[in-house]
Amino acid sequence: MDQRLDTLEARRREFAAFLRTRRERMAPGEVGLPEGFRRRTPGLRREELAMLAGVGTTWYTWLEQGRDVRPSPQVLNALANALKLDEAERQHLFALGSRGISPPPSTVPESVDEPLKRMLANLTHQPAYVLGRRWDVLAWNRAAVKLFGDYATLARDERNIMHRLFADPAHRRLLVEWEAVARVSLAMFRADSARFAGDPDFERLIALLKAESKDFRDWWPRHEVVTPLSGIKRIDHPATGRMSFEYTGLSLARQPDIKLIVYTPLDEDDTNRKLAELLAE
Repeated sequence: MDQRLDTLEARRREFAAFLRTRRERMAPGEVGLPEGFRRRTPGLRREELAMLAGVGTTWYTWLEQGRDVRPSPQVLNALANALKLDEAERQHLFALGSRGISPPPSTVPESVDEPLKRMLANLTHQPAYVLGRRWDVLAWNRAAVKLFGDYATLARDERNIMHRLFADPAHRRLLVEWEAVARVSLAMFRADSARFAGDPDFERLIALLKAESKDFRDWWPRHEVVTPLSGIKRIDHPATGRMSFEYTGLSLARQPDIKLIVYTPLDEDDTNRKLAELLAE
């Protein structure tokens, strides 16, 4: 019971912080309000946003204070409209503000079934790996080892995508556009982790990353979220030089918290030939 209460409280804190950061980024002029001359803090005042959303100022203040008040779907929708949230932010607001209970912390280690392992092994010319709900790398193929290094040599927290991005200098050097990749990845991770607010495993990882990375420490409080997307990732590999890949993330129907990430080599930067050289070693 205590763990359930801790989880609900953590979700309320996340919800409150997300509301505050979205409110503070809005300029009064965006919603037809005068800028005024005596604003001491950025963005809209609480009473202004409450008015726009059609709720009481005191009740809205309780939301930003993380109190145990439960907004209805209609109120969440009104807040999303007043804050001019995009689709990813709207989904995040509902994930944090809904009355549903977060999944309980799992005591069973995540696993990858044999058909998926065989699929990974047969992706011989496409680096690929499987991520768990916390973005731990659960399985990988030989091409991924050649491109990113051997995951088998890493401890569990180190074998995590966010840890590799923010706390592994060697991995950071691989990424040509590290900051852009790190910012987008952090926003996707935040959106993914909304359902697990308060989960001890997530909290431990976040605390570790705050301790080890100034960039993570600075960016995490901004509460940026984006929906999972595909894109281009450019790698500066020490053996072959620059290579370009298109990456795609696929969720599994039977295990929605498990994702298959596949990197497809592009013609750009002569990537196909360079990857073939790596694989031939």
